[in-house]
Amino acid sequence: MENLDWSIKGRYLKNCNCIASCPCDTVGVPSPDKGCEGMAGMHIVQGHFDRLTLDGLTWVVTYRWPGALHEGDGAVQAFIDQRANPDQRAALLRILSGQAGNVWFEFLASTVTQVFEPQFVPIEFEFDKGKRKARVAIVGAFETVSAPLIIPNIGQEQHVTVRMPNGMEYREFEVAQAMILKGTAALKFDHRGTHSSLAEVEHTHLGIKG
Repeated sequence: MENLDWSIKGRYLKNCNCIASCPCDTVGVPSPDKGCEGMAGMHIVQGHFDRLTLDGLTWVVTYRWPGALHEGDGAVQAFIDQRANPDQRAALLRILSGQAGNVWFEFLASTVTQVFEPQFVPIEFEFDKGKRKARVAIVGAFETVSAPLIIPNIGQEQHVTVRMPNGMEYREFEVAQAMILKGTAALKFDHRGTHSSLAEVEHTHLGIKG
């Protein structure tokens, strides 16, 4: 495998069907009897693949595993910003498929058995980590909306930050709730009030930085 120098730094969102704080991140298994499904995506503020710039592009992957990720048999579909030129599209797909290094993407690729055709589409990506709010939408394929957790007996916002010093996906994230998490393309799901992670990350061919 050719291991090119690359980096993608930006705003990262992961929304899934687990309860808020996502036990997959802490104990390595999803909420009981639900498997794992949802989305992960990034708006790249600054990025490159060798000498090719990736600044300003967005990607989203929808996914499903029948159990814990490490047990395998996963399915994924990638959505790449339609503004990306052919070389940028190829570069992002190589990164996401684990073919260009990075232990996190390599691990995910090792757990996937079904890869649906990638789509090159307009992606709406709104993200405010401080307010724990986000929205990602792809017309005809996907929508998710994140909002702050609410303390139920008093109606106030709950602020939860999780730090993972040795994390492969991220090192710190704000916990929110996915008010909408709906896939209508190859992978179909529909959840309300489930987990949302908002983070700022930088991934490179050597792994996560920071």
